[in-house]
Amino acid sequence: MNTYLFSNSTTYQLVAGHAIDTAILLKFLQLTYQEISPQQQDYRHLQSTVDRYLSVETPLWFVTNDKIKVACLWLGIAIDQTSGIRHPNIFLVYVEPPYRRQGIGRALIEYAHTWAKTQGYTQIGLQVFTNNQPAIDLYQQLGYRDRSISMMREL
Repeated sequence: MNTYLFSNSTTYQLVAGHAIDTAILLKFLQLTYQEISPQQQDYRHLQSTVDRYLSVETPLWFVTNDKIKVACLWLGIAIDQTSGIRHPNIFLVYVEPPYRRQGIGRALIEYAHTWAKTQGYTQIGLQVFTNNQPAIDLYQQLGYRDRSISMMREL
């Protein structure tokens, strides 16, 4: 367990998640997609995402404040399609709205970088929705650059 002190002098704990934390991970995923796509009403598919991808190879962490989980970081493994290199991919970074703008999201991303380096990885990736400008701004500040564009067409 690691302790982090943020700029507002509040102490948060970073704790590892486990398979038993499926419900809280699912909650954070649903909250993320409700913010990104409020017109969407059905999030049942997210359960199958968690069931399929949550494993010992996809580390999960929570930030707690007095035992309340206020943020989440979930990493997966991807393959760089240009080089074939396996690398961590950030599946989810979520911070509850009252706890935003305190450096928690930045600290989680930086923790992901440190974790990836200690595991011997040389790169890390993520996907961000184009309408999530605060996240895009943070990722760019942390050195992420556009590499490809995922495009979708409704049929």
